[in-house]
Amino acid sequence: MRCLSRFLLPVLIAPWLVSGAAAAGTPVEMPMHPDAASHAAMMSMSAATPLTAAGNGAFGAIQEAVRALQADPNTDWSKVNLEALREHLVDMRNMTLDVTVRSQKPIPGGVEIQVSGNEPAAQASLASVLADHPAQLAMETGWTMKVSRRRNVYDLVVTTSRPNEVAEIRGLGYIGLLAIGNHHQVHHWQMATGKYQAPGAPGAQARPPQH
Repeated sequence: MRCLSRFLLPVLIAPWLVSGAAAAGTPVEMPMHPDAASHAAMMSMSAATPLTAAGNGAFGAIQEAVRALQADPNTDWSKVNLEALREHLVDMRNMTLDVTVRSQKPIPGGVEIQVSGNEPAAQASLASVLADHPAQLAMETGWTMKVSRRRNVYDLVVTTSRPNEVAEIRGLGYIGLLAIGNHHQVHHWQMATGKYQAPGAPGAQARPPQH
């Protein structure tokens, strides 16, 4: 009987202690097994969600780069430069959404486009993007892009020596000519890893025009 009471007594007293603490307004914390606590934390962190976007497009692109860097055992963290990627994504945003395309007119062999930034930041982004893009366009397509500036208006002249591609150049227009190709993702990764080389830099080869 004495042995039985040793086990029954805590069972009978525990509810009274809990109810008494609750009545006194004292929080009651029940002990949790370490394994159970770890499991609960993991479940909380990895809870299923119907959402997939990390934020806006720029933030999502950076998050994707971070995950790839962490997943690569050969990542040289001393060379990682996510700030360069962020600044480039700012330029992409500005030259896409914060500019005015003043005119797009056909010319022999292609198109002439006039574009200006709506704000100083957009003007700076245009200057940055258009400094590299003509060489990149030549590398991927063989097309020629000549850029000139008069005050705050950029004049873009894009031409080809292949008559069957003239309509494509005209149809692409300003934003299409900047978006064409698969180099953007490659450049983003090069920037994130600190290995980016501008198309016009030594060692970069342009695709020769085809007649």
